[in-house]
Amino acid sequence: MTVQLAPEAPGSTGGGVTPVAATGFRLAARRFSHNTLAVIGLAVVVVIVLFCFVGPLVYPTDQTHTMLQQANQSPSASHWLGTDAVGHDVLGRLMYGGKVSLLVGIAAGVLATVVGTLWGSIAGYVGGWVDAVMMRIVDAGIAIPALFILLVISAITTPGVPGLIVILGLVSWLVPSRLIRAETLTLKNRDYVLTLRAIGGSHARAIGKHLLPNSVSTIVVAATFQVADAILLVAYVSYLGLGVQAPATDWGGMLSAGLTAAYSGRWWLIVPPGLAVILVVCAFNAVGDGLRDAFDVRGRG
Repeated sequence: MTVQLAPEAPGSTGGGVTPVAATGFRLAARRFSHNTLAVIGLAVVVVIVLFCFVGPLVYPTDQTHTMLQQANQSPSASHWLGTDAVGHDVLGRLMYGGKVSLLVGIAAGVLATVVGTLWGSIAGYVGGWVDAVMMRIVDAGIAIPALFILLVISAITTPGVPGLIVILGLVSWLVPSRLIRAETLTLKNRDYVLTLRAIGGSHARAIGKHLLPNSVSTIVVAATFQVADAILLVAYVSYLGLGVQAPATDWGGMLSAGLTAAYSGRWWLIVPPGLAVILVVCAFNAVGDGLRDAFDVRGRG
């Protein structure tokens, strides 16, 4: 006798991503691609990343030693964006500074999102007095300006790149935690979570198996905005002289070093890093807006 297996039911899981989830991500990608501003922002992010990480291989420069004989030269064929007060090529310095800004900003944004996601999901799922205490800590942290905290820390110690990532991440996780908590409050009363708890599933399994995967759109959007905010924070603290130490630099440090020179007509020391910060922050915000609209179920027709 020949036995024929029934075809797999639509939406059933055969391991990996379900067809429903795959369809949802394809729809989100299609909606994102129709958002012109978001696509342009993504293209700008890709170009800036290539400029900062691949550019030094194509346009190598010496950013360590001082060369006073070629200091303060205006843009020319040999130095496309001129040189600074110690003879460093500004175009090459823009690449190296961008690498530091992007590394610190992306790493700090991801760290802030991870910490905020864990904190907010636990607070929203457990509820009760645990939620009240955890969110009062968040409210107290939000009431203190992040820049003030950074100034206090800088008065105590001078952090390197790893320390700057940790510090920026730990002062930026508060807003993502509130977003994830709100998402968790709506998800924890869904039927699949209640069913899991009714059959004896643990709280950790409910959070890891259902709540966090179903909050992925909120997490991704929050991470995008956190990266943009972290890059701005890096520029703030470096502009105030509290960022990475010389000979390393970032875009905020370049702005700080070139501010006084700009009054002497050496515009090439301040315009390129200023434009770079504006472009990358606006690009990440545009991508975040596009992702938010793409994952917004209520906006789908």
